[in-house]
Order: sequence, then structure tokens, then C-alpha cells
Amino acid sequence: MYAGNYNTSSPDMIVVSTPYVPGYKITNVLGFTWGLIVRSRGLGGNVVASLRTIAGGEIKEYTQMLDQSRYEALERLKQHAKTLGANAVIEVRFDSSEIGQVMSEILAYGTAVIVEKEASPSQPVSLR
Repeated sequence: MYAGNYNTSSPDMIVVSTPYVPGYKITNVLGFTWGLIVRSRGLGGNVVASLRTIAGGEIKEYTQMLDQSRYEALERLKQHAKTLGANAVIEVRFDSSEIGQVMSEILAYGTAVIVEKEASPSQPVSLR
């Protein structure tokens, strides 16, 4: 099971939440890309979670499930972007919703692009 703190970028795919990639220029916008996963909490998980809500506090079973689901959705987003020919995805966001009372949907989405390393290093912005 996934335990968090995942790296969103790899040598062949850069993934950022910004509309640009520092040190790179966007040479081609390929379009919308996404990764989707729907997970059932399962009857056992619902029973344990229901018992934990009585005492209050974090429901770790759901936290782990949603964290792993976000990781899987992000991996699917990267795979979809690769099929489009992208080497980067910009403006990545997550969305989630419930289907019925037993399923969670996690969507990772962004814009698939092709980037090239800038010839000169980026300069910091100076504020006056």
C-alpha cells in the first residue's frame, strides 16, 4: 500500500500545479489530460469508520484510501499524457466526489504539453 510523499515528476514526465515549468519553455500544448479512479470503501471499512466517528478524530482508513487513490489517479494522468506525446503536464488539479454512499471518485487533471529546457537559466523576479 502507498504511504504518501510521492514524487510527481520523473525524468520522462514533469508534473506541476503551476501554468509553467521553471527553467523550461512550452513548445506545444497537446490538450486536456486526466486520470480517474473510483474506489469502494467496502463494508468492513465503513463499519470501522463508523465506530471511529463516535470518538471523533481522523479516520485513518479513509485517509490512506484517498491518499492512495490520488497517487493512482496521478499515475493514470501521466500515462494518458504520455499517450498524447507529452513530456510534461501543467496546472494539475484534483477533484473528488462520492458515488452513492460507498464509493469515492478521484480525478487528477491538467494540460498535457511538450517542454524544452531553456538555453539560459531563469532569472529571479525583483520586486520594487
